[in-house]
Amino acid sequence: MTVIDSIEALKALYGEPGETSLVKESPIITPHYARLIEASPFLALATCGPEGLDCSPRGDDGPVAVIADERTLLIPDRRGNNRTDSLANIVRDPRVGLLFLIPGSGTTLRVNGRAVVSVAQDLLQRLARDGKPPRSVIVVTIETVYFQCARAVHRAQLWNPDRHVDPAMLPTPGEILASASQGKVGGEVYDREWPERAAKSMW
Repeated sequence: MTVIDSIEALKALYGEPGETSLVKESPIITPHYARLIEASPFLALATCGPEGLDCSPRGDDGPVAVIADERTLLIPDRRGNNRTDSLANIVRDPRVGLLFLIPGSGTTLRVNGRAVVSVAQDLLQRLARDGKPPRSVIVVTIETVYFQCARAVHRAQLWNPDRHVDPAMLPTPGEILASASQGKVGGEVYDREWPERAAKSMW
């Protein structure tokens, strides 16, 4: 296998980035970037820690991140599986990367910065949903923000309903759990009860 093992070799293969790839980068949330963030209900959160890297999904029924000011984003950590992989990483290494998706749009938004996990009561109450505050808030201080061109989303035809996968063709969470645990947890009962369980613990 032939691999690229130096920055020099990488640059020789790809050349220099174009002007549009560089001029779009900003150290603050510009008005245009604010509109993209406010339209996004979903992001992927990348973190790093002693055990390695982690990337987790974050979603909400409105903007997934709230703009506090031109350098700060607030991401509520709502109820989930209690693994806290991302939060544990942030506590030990504040570097984070965010990738925002906007349904129907090919344009994505990337944010790199540093984060802390806050339990400040004013933030928890500010981000409450249906009277239920998140358990914590990820406060991101932005170092750089820029949009990503739409090629990846267009190649994947991500929003094309004709390309949507029939869930019946995929293994269910219950099946995966049953296989991984040798039948101790999961199974058909898990799948049947999940919608009601999720509805009660969504926020």
